[in-house]
Amino acid sequence: MTEPKNALIKQYAKLLEMDGVKLNITDGAMRELAKAAIKRGTGARGLRSLMEKLMLDTMYEIPDADDISSVKIDEKVVLGQAQPAIHRRQKKAAA
Repeated sequence: MTEPKNALIKQYAKLLEMDGVKLNITDGAMRELAKAAIKRGTGARGLRSLMEKLMLDTMYEIPDADDISSVKIDEKVVLGQAQPAIHRRQKKAAA
């Protein structure tokens, strides 16, 4: 998921980086993604659809918001118990 040059996590990180957003995926989230792919019997190919499902709403929200600095995905997000954590930049006070 993270090692090859074209790894899935790196692809999503690069997509978000184009909008100035950093993607943080915890080790626990990666473990849960791997477990889910194994459980589905889809292996590595199934990881893409799992990531798309996790990131869909967030990927649509990011281009419309200029104050998002990072997105964090942890195991609760993968398990469907939470949404990705969106961290926003502090707005500068008007002078």
